[in-house]
Amino acid sequence: MRALNIITLLLVIVGGLNWGLVGLFQFDLVAAIFGGQDSVLSRIIYVLVGISALWQLIPLFRSFSDGETTAQRVRR
Repeated sequence: MRALNIITLLLVIVGGLNWGLVGLFQFDLVAAIFGGQDSVLSRIIYVLVGISALWQLIPLFRSFSDGETTAQRVRR
């Protein structure tokens, strides 16, 4: 489960960086690497990023119910 969280978090970061590039420079890095927005590989990446964002909602809501996030928790 931890590996899946790390992979999905990395994909969400990639998606966020890609959207930043689109917003600032009108440059879609995923499309540039994988052959355009309509290519099968680009669409797969877009879908994986979207699924990863949905998956990352689980730890987000779990942190609300715990009262704090794991990164902020003091380990003794």
